[in-house]
Amino acid sequence: MFQQAGTAQLNDYFRPLSERGGSRVFFCRIAGYGETVAAFLRRYYEAARRSGVIIDGRIPNPTPDNLSYFNEMMGSGFQMDRDFLSQRLKKWLPRMTDGQRDAVVTAMYATLDDMRRAGKNDNMLRNAYMKYMCWLYYKFERIVNVLGGETLPKILYAGDVSHYELQLLTVLSRAGADIVLLECGGDQAYLTVDPQSALSHLYQAPGLGPFPAGFGVKQLQAELEREVRRQRLYGTPPSLSPCTNAWVQKAELNAALTAVQARGNDPRFFCNLFLCQYGVEDNLTYTNDLFAFYQSLQGGGRRICVVNGDPAPPGPEEIAAVKRGNYASAEQLAAGLAANIRYPANVELQRLMTRAFIDLVLEEGERCGGSVSKLTSRAVYLLCWLNRYQKDLFPDWKAPEVAVFLQFGRCASDTGALFLRLLARLPVDVLLLLPNLNEGSALHTPDLLEVHCPQSVSLDRFPVDQNQARVTTAAYQAERDLDRLMYQDTGLYRNQQYAKASTVLLQTMYEEIPILWDQEMKYRPSFSAAGDTVTLPVICQKICGVKDGNASQYWLDIKKLITPDTEVVRSVPWVQGTDPNPVKPYATQFLKNGKLLRGKIKSHSAYLYGILRAEMQEHLLDKLQLLLDQKLIRGTFENGTEYTVIATALNLPKDLLRKIQKFDFTKKNPKLIYINPTEERISLEDSILAAFLSLVGFDVLFFVPTGYQCIEQHFTRPFASETQIGDYLYDLRIPDFNTVQESGLHSIRKLFGRSI
Repeated sequence: MFQQAGTAQLNDYFRPLSERGGSRVFFCRIAGYGETVAAFLRRYYEAARRSGVIIDGRIPNPTPDNLSYFNEMMGSGFQMDRDFLSQRLKKWLPRMTDGQRDAVVTAMYATLDDMRRAGKNDNMLRNAYMKYMCWLYYKFERIVNVLGGETLPKILYAGDVSHYELQLLTVLSRAGADIVLLECGGDQAYLTVDPQSALSHLYQAPGLGPFPAGFGVKQLQAELEREVRRQRLYGTPPSLSPCTNAWVQKAELNAALTAVQARGNDPRFFCNLFLCQYGVEDNLTYTNDLFAFYQSLQGGGRRICVVNGDPAPPGPEEIAAVKRGNYASAEQLAAGLAANIRYPANVELQRLMTRAFIDLVLEEGERCGGSVSKLTSRAVYLLCWLNRYQKDLFPDWKAPEVAVFLQFGRCASDTGALFLRLLARLPVDVLLLLPNLNEGSALHTPDLLEVHCPQSVSLDRFPVDQNQARVTTAAYQAERDLDRLMYQDTGLYRNQQYAKASTVLLQTMYEEIPILWDQEMKYRPSFSAAGDTVTLPVICQKICGVKDGNASQYWLDIKKLITPDTEVVRSVPWVQGTDPNPVKPYATQFLKNGKLLRGKIKSHSAYLYGILRAEMQEHLLDKLQLLLDQKLIRGTFENGTEYTVIATALNLPKDLLRKIQKFDFTKKNPKLIYINPTEERISLEDSILAAFLSLVGFDVLFFVPTGYQCIEQHFTRPFASETQIGDYLYDLRIPDFNTVQESGLHSIRKLFGRSI
């Protein structure tokens, strides 16, 4: 008989008999789940399907027809004798060789003898014998003639095994078959039939947990069918597979410096690194350390691609180069788009790229809920980026070379994170460095090695040459640390601390406007700061009428609102369509599919804002895009008004630009006071400017003593909240505010506050 052997490595099941050190079989129970177990079960299921037997649940008892046929062929007699059992097996299963039959007889006799020793009578032994014979014929006939061969047949039993089933499985094990009992519900049921675990071994390994809900033979079958379909999508599969991070001795960035040849010598795998480092070890020497690290990679002859921040979105030409069709499913999409992957210099690398792309797209398809349109957009981006960077990573790739893709700075895009996951399945060390601990990351995946360092530093670009390497003094770094302590979540703000801002409109009473008007933004209600963006509460109102009909006091109240940062419009219209505008002839070139072409705008000779701070330029373009998206101006994306919006917003007067340049989002904001005492309606250009400046962060007040509808005609919805403060007065003349004073009070009387 064959002898059972315990195994600590499940893959021992797939060793041929000649490599097992004698007539040794494996019969183990698996009652815990882990990635190693899952991978083994998929492989074992396939082996049992090809040359073994799979039992899902229980082995059906012999039917009356089965027993009737057995009695007709073999008779109803039974003898507890080896010769009797051999004769009956030779007639019942004639395809077995003499050696196989002898092995089964020996194992069956030993099992029946165990029953007899346990006190079972002859009738019980006869019933067991008949059940074994029927099961061997109807369930295991396909393997009895290959028992004990060089490649042992595999039996997979999923469920809670019964006494008789365990006895027959023991017979087959002793006769030369490998057996796995899959116990998704745990090992307790088995121990009721074999309390001492004498007939099989329980597989144990660190980290095993309960099986996922619904796990079983049907799920294994579905996974293998899915794998078969995926193999059809791949075409010829690559011979190499990734060994990611498993070779790493110590979790650190310098692991990337390990020579590829020193990572492993199994020709079936390429060994790569997938690592994200949060923070820095020493903020005083970090820049120089990075440069030294880069030099070491270069000295090792590695192909290096450095990207600062998320990869730039693909341009129209890159997207147009991706050939695609109409797809009804994620599998069709993956196979169709994978045809764009070409690397004729090395077919193996092309196959690796194809497999990685298809696998990732199908995984993402499950997360997208089957949305083919959303999946198409992400897949096209992956192909564009792969085509963009492969010339740097794989100019003349040959195994086992491993390139380096280093992304420095925030990984904020889900699609960008997906691209890093794609590269990590190729012969590439993928390194994501996030030195600023205040920045988050969209990259989260189980196969990512994360390294957390205690210190933080703000650095925009990776130093790829000596001129970029800088050393900071201890005093300078101490100042930065103090700065971080003082100006983060404390209510204190340093100059120009925030680069981005959004606005909300304050609903106020008229009497509150003088109180809020000259306040710093950080003291206003609803001001907030989160990340690198602040929320600015701004005033935008139309003031109708004159309080108490007192024109003198009316002008005095307006004068009190005129600060050094206030633009006062005294004549209507402020700007007209016939005014010179150097941007207007080119406005149609600056917009495509509703989006501003920022690169084209900034590089154009008509662009006036290049002198402003870079973050303020971005702020202005953000608000221009928002104004277009909101379609607040009537006719936007209907009759070409969007081009008037662009031309007007990109041609602000110099005095406004100066106010915007000095605008600190946490301090006092610039103002616009628009006075219209006439019957004129404000122009389209004035409406655009008022709406644009409000989005930028200006306080905007329209003083309309007549109460006329003079600002509404060019807006698709109410722009400024309207406040009625008193009587309507007409034909007022706007005074020179430098001469406006409180009337009726002599300077001496004002000094003493009484009549003299």
